[in-house]
Amino acid sequence: MGAVLTLYGAAGSGSAAVEAALVQCGADYRVVTAATWEAGSALDELRRVNPLQQIPTLVLADGSVLTESAAILIHLGLTHPASNLLPSDPAARAQAIRGLVFIAANCYAAIGVIDYPERWCADAGATESLRSGARARLHHCWDVFADTFGAPQPFFGGAAPGAQDIHAAVVSRWSGARAHLKRVRPALHALIERVDAHPVLAPVFARHWPG
Repeated sequence: MGAVLTLYGAAGSGSAAVEAALVQCGADYRVVTAATWEAGSALDELRRVNPLQQIPTLVLADGSVLTESAAILIHLGLTHPASNLLPSDPAARAQAIRGLVFIAANCYAAIGVIDYPERWCADAGATESLRSGARARLHHCWDVFADTFGAPQPFFGGAAPGAQDIHAAVVSRWSGARAHLKRVRPALHALIERVDAHPVLAPVFARHWPG
C-alpha cells in the first residue's frame, strides 16, 4: 500500500471529481473537509497548502501540492495508467486533456462568476446582470463542448468512464447546466447520466449529492 494522499474538499463541491478519480485509481486517500462555506472546517490547514483556499487541493505522498481540478485529474491519469482516466493512445489522450482543460477554463470558470459575482464586479448593483450573463455563457460553453467532443457510446473513456467523463459529470451539476443539456444536447446529457450510474463512481456521487 502506498502513502496516503490528502484531499481537501467538501460535499457537493468540485472535489467530488478528484475523489471519484482516486477511487477509480484504487488510491489510498483521506478527505479533509475545508471550504469557505463550511463552518468549522479546516480552512487554516487548507490555507497553508493553498493560499487561495480553493478546493479541490491534493497533497501527494511526497508532500507536494496539486491544485486545479484538471491538473489533478491529468496527474492521476498519467501516474495510474491502468485506471482508464486517460487513454493510452497519444492522440486520444491529447483530446481528453483538451476536454478536461476546456471544462476547467470555460465551464468551471463561469460557475465561479455565477457563485461569486462580487469578486468580479465592483458595482454591487450590476452583480445580477453579471451573474445572468455568466450563466448564459456557461450554457453556451457546454453547447460548444458537446459539439466539439460529441457524446460517444458509452463514455469518452471508452468502455469505462475516464477523467473527462468524471469532470463533465461533476461540473455539469451546477447553474442549470444539466437541464440545459437535456433540452438542447440530449446525447451528452445521457452520457453524463451513464457516468452518474457507473457502479464504481455512483457511491462517490451519492456521498456528495445524497438523494
